[in-house]
Amino acid sequence: MARNIYITSIEGHAGKSTVALGLLYTLSREAKRVGVFRPVARTSNERDYVLEMLLAHDAVDLSYDKAVGVGYDDVHADPEAALSRIIERFKAVEAQCDVVVIVGSDYTDVGSPTELSFNARVAANLGAPVLLVLGGQSGAGVNRTPEDLVQVYTIAHQELDAAHAHLVGVIVNRSDPDHLPQIIEAVSATAGADTPVWAIPEDPFLIAPSLASLLDAVDGELLKGDSELLLREALGVVVAGMTMENVLTRLIEGSVVVVAGDRSDVLLATLMAHASETFPSLAGIILNGGFELVPQIERLIDGLDLSLPVIRTSFGTYDTARIITQTRGRLAADSPRKFDTALALFEQHVDSEVLLQRLDLNPPLVVTPLMFEYGLLDRARQQPQHIVLPEGGDDRILRASSTLLRRGVARLTILGDEGEVRGRAAELGLDISGATILSPFNEELRERFATEYVRLRAHKGMTMEHARDTVTDVSYFGTMMVHLGLADGMVSGAAHTTAHTIRPSFEIIKTKPEVSIVSSVFLMCLEDRVLVYGDCAVNPDPDAAQLADIAISSAATAAQFGIEQRIAMLSYSTGSSGSGADVDKVRAATALVVERRPDLAVDGPIQYDAAVDAAVGKSKMPDSEVAGRATVFIFPDLNTGNNTYKAVQRSAGAIAIGPVLQGLRKPINDLSRGALVQDIVNTVAITAIQAQGVAADSAAAASLAASTTTAAAAGEQS
Repeated sequence: MARNIYITSIEGHAGKSTVALGLLYTLSREAKRVGVFRPVARTSNERDYVLEMLLAHDAVDLSYDKAVGVGYDDVHADPEAALSRIIERFKAVEAQCDVVVIVGSDYTDVGSPTELSFNARVAANLGAPVLLVLGGQSGAGVNRTPEDLVQVYTIAHQELDAAHAHLVGVIVNRSDPDHLPQIIEAVSATAGADTPVWAIPEDPFLIAPSLASLLDAVDGELLKGDSELLLREALGVVVAGMTMENVLTRLIEGSVVVVAGDRSDVLLATLMAHASETFPSLAGIILNGGFELVPQIERLIDGLDLSLPVIRTSFGTYDTARIITQTRGRLAADSPRKFDTALALFEQHVDSEVLLQRLDLNPPLVVTPLMFEYGLLDRARQQPQHIVLPEGGDDRILRASSTLLRRGVARLTILGDEGEVRGRAAELGLDISGATILSPFNEELRERFATEYVRLRAHKGMTMEHARDTVTDVSYFGTMMVHLGLADGMVSGAAHTTAHTIRPSFEIIKTKPEVSIVSSVFLMCLEDRVLVYGDCAVNPDPDAAQLADIAISSAATAAQFGIEQRIAMLSYSTGSSGSGADVDKVRAATALVVERRPDLAVDGPIQYDAAVDAAVGKSKMPDSEVAGRATVFIFPDLNTGNNTYKAVQRSAGAIAIGPVLQGLRKPINDLSRGALVQDIVNTVAITAIQAQGVAADSAAAASLAASTTTAAAAGEQS
């Protein structure tokens, strides 16, 4: 039986979409099949953008038509028939899902308790507890006081009670940031101890319209600039109805500037101000009046080579400004920063564990890729580490940094020229203000790093002059930061080769004392479980001792990420059935693992089918605790490992996270040059978790040393 939750409010613009998104992500960590259902959707030709946004989530596998109950017209025409239809269509969705997020109607006509009453009836008939969302602001955009919110809650609770709907919790969204504790205290006092109450502060960014939505609203055309920057949100409006010098003093960070199309002087001054580091970074310019640009002015603009979007509209100044100010931002699938902001607000202000307990979800029996990814982010957030990202000139790194910072996954240092990095982030509408931007040509650090590099490579004849040049390479600079404790880990490779990324770590970081070889694994996220594949990226043809080392390191990595450790030492032969140099190598490696780590479950040589398929494993190795149940797969060479992981990735639709380097004293990880933003986010989270392990080991070693010293001192005194 699915467990479901119904999100509703007593009015429009309360921010249900933010709550729905946060809840959807929370439930995706706990359930394999998450559904979304909209009992009452918009009846116009426009598709329901909230529903489309939620359906775009990777955990949801439903079509738009299946996720809709009825339209507003159906409810107005015959509420009882509409309710019957909603129940019928919901049951079809429920049958396919472990849990369903039901998003109540949007008050697109007359917002009143009558609409809440219908939502409450729907919730009661669907057997779904209600998560009530109260708007922290009135329709006029004024912050509500705690007393105001108590009144709103009381009205809403009466409607829910009348329909026999069960209230599971209250979220006061878009609340006055300065009075969150008072709001929670006041509403909690009225709701009672059995009803948890949370408050999410207002964030103006979430209601800011994007340049793309303003382009549509003013029926404009993109005249100049980068079309990708149309996704940036406009955080304010400046109407340039004055002289050039007065316009410049009124520019606002992230704003859209409305300029009359025949005021070339103001247009050029605004563009030059945007290009200057001494003025605010703008979101865009809208030229009103429909005027054509004078050819000479157009040549000047082209010569500036700016990416700032310049939009032309035929509307006059008044109408253009009116339309812009009336255009509301939407939390849509094409706004990653809004996604990150909404999720961060939900994660920071709503106790998801309490909410999940209230829903009484059964523990998941499987681990999906999404569950695993969210688990990575959660673990990284528990003890944020300092990660250095050397490739500050790559937009993917900047987008990932914005996500990581907003969601509190790690503390970041990005390498690059500070003006260029922050300027590009501003152009993209990204907030990386929480990151440190550091130039690899920083003189103080360059000298310090060069001195240390000479010490480390003195046996290779390293000179100070050569070292000064070497350490300005971003991979060497970032690695030296990790080595000297200025960062806890490094992630690179989006714009560099694997060799360029990891070679400095071999020279500087080096291996752990008990490890003889640096190796790698891929975390293979299948539909219902996560497996470990090693080594698929670093060592071409390891010998038996190295293969044993890789197996032990891979088991440790598996344990670090909550994966059971049952190691299959793969070969083309199972057990004692085959012979030859390649099989003998695997057999010898297996014996070494057993000798060094008798606590580990390991078997080999074993073929892949016997390792992964229970029936085949029982047939070929009936007494093995690994056969048919393996979780850690050790390939005999790089050729086999690399091809196998890619074959499984493509044919089984697995998500391959990695390569994750193992065996180094401190974590350095490589990215694919085709890495997506989410790949970078995941790799940083993995690196942060590895760094947590390093910190824990160091603390344990320090504690042991301290206790040994104390015991020795006590012995001397006695």
